[in-house]
Amino acid sequence: MARSYNMRKRVMVTGGAGFLGSHLCDRLLDAGHDVLCVDNLFTGTKDNIGHLHSNPSFEFMRHDVTFPLFVEVDEIYNLACPASPIHYQHDPVQTTKTSVHGAINMLGLAKRLGCKILQASTSEVYGDPSVHPQSEEYWGHVNPIGIRSCYDEGKRCAETLFFDYHRQNGVPIKVARIFNTYGPRMHPADGRVVSNFIMQALKGEPITIYGDGSQTRSFCYVDDLIRGLMALMETGPETTGPINIGNPNEFTVRELAEKVIALIGSSSQIVQEPLPQDDPKQRQPDITKAKEVLDWQPSIELEQGLVKTIDYFRRFL
Repeated sequence: MARSYNMRKRVMVTGGAGFLGSHLCDRLLDAGHDVLCVDNLFTGTKDNIGHLHSNPSFEFMRHDVTFPLFVEVDEIYNLACPASPIHYQHDPVQTTKTSVHGAINMLGLAKRLGCKILQASTSEVYGDPSVHPQSEEYWGHVNPIGIRSCYDEGKRCAETLFFDYHRQNGVPIKVARIFNTYGPRMHPADGRVVSNFIMQALKGEPITIYGDGSQTRSFCYVDDLIRGLMALMETGPETTGPINIGNPNEFTVRELAEKVIALIGSSSQIVQEPLPQDDPKQRQPDITKAKEVLDWQPSIELEQGLVKTIDYFRRFL
C-alpha cells in the first residue's frame, strides 16, 4: 500500500542494480517511496532493474561510489560492492576502494544531508570463526593478508568508518551484517555455492564441492533478507547495529548439493576439489538481536526458496 505524500521518502540504493539492491528497490517502490538506484554495473546488471524503468518513482544513475556523489535524498542504503569471491578477487584493489572510499563518500553525503544511512556489511567480518554461532559481540578471525581480505577487511574498515562518523559527526547509522543470501537475480556465474550447484545440476554436470563438503553455511532467502534491512532502517536513532541478518538454520555444503540434485531431479554426481584459502569452516548467525530489536526472523524454508531460485535459473539454459 502506497504511503501518503508526507511519508514518502526519496531513497538512494547504491549497488541498486545488483542481486540484493534490485530486490530492495522493488520493496521500497512497493512501500510508496521514490528510489534513486546508483550502480557502476561492474557486477550489477540493467536486466535486474529493467522492469522498473517505466515506474515514474524510479531513477537509475550509473556512478562509481569511489567518487563523490552530489544528490538530495532522505535515506541511503549503501550496498555497493562485489560480494562473491570470484568477483571481488578479480580486482581486489578496486574491491577495497569500493568498501572504504565508497563508505567515506556516502557517509560524507549523509553528513551533509543529515540523513540515515545503512551499511550492508557481511558475515565475512567474522572470517573463519572460532566462535559458533556468531554473535555481534564476536570480533572475528580474519586473515588480513589473504586472498579474501580485500572484501573481509574492506567491510571491517567500512564498519569502522560508520561508527567513527556516528561518534564524531552524529551521522545516524545502521549496520547490517548479512549472511549467505540466495534467490532470483543471483548471477549464474558468481561462484557461490547456490548458483554453482543449481547451474551444474540443471546442465547435468558434476557438482563441485570444495573439501569434503562438511563446511556449513546458513542460507537466507532474499525476500527475508530485504525485509530485515528495511526493518533495521526503520528503527530509531538508538539502534545503530551491527545486527546480524541471516537464517540460523545451518546446512553442510554437501547437504545443499544433495538437496539441489533432488529438487531438480538431476543426474549430476558430486565431485570434490581442494578447499580454497581461508574458506570459513562454519557460518551461522546468532539472530537474537534481530528478533529482539527488529522483531525479525526469516520465514522461508530452504527448500521453498530453492524451488523459486531454480525456476529463475532455468532461463539461462
